[in-house]
Amino acid sequence: MSPDPTETDPDNYKVIFENDRVRVLEYRDKPGDRTSPHSHPDSVMYTLSSFERRLIHGDQQRDVQLDAARVVWVGAQEHAGENIGSTNTHCVFVELKETPAGSSQQPAELGPTISSDG
Repeated sequence: MSPDPTETDPDNYKVIFENDRVRVLEYRDKPGDRTSPHSHPDSVMYTLSSFERRLIHGDQQRDVQLDAARVVWVGAQEHAGENIGSTNTHCVFVELKETPAGSSQQPAELGPTISSDG
């Protein structure tokens, strides 16, 4: 996997809590900001602001637009990101440290999984 986001982009990612089961990251950026390639394990993301981002992995890219106060599942993945919107991004990631039983923690589809119930 790619480097840890707190190492590649320490101005954007801050560890706000950590124990042996989870790590909680706060993420902030401004329109036009870009992150370096990095990876995330399976995570839950809570959006504190509405934002629009472009996620890039190799020759794949996906644009994601999320409203504030959304909770979404983000499968393990590698990407770089860019704030392509007109608002600041502010969100919290709860990264899971445990790999599900029988899983090899292969990277998931690029971006968050947005359910219709949340």
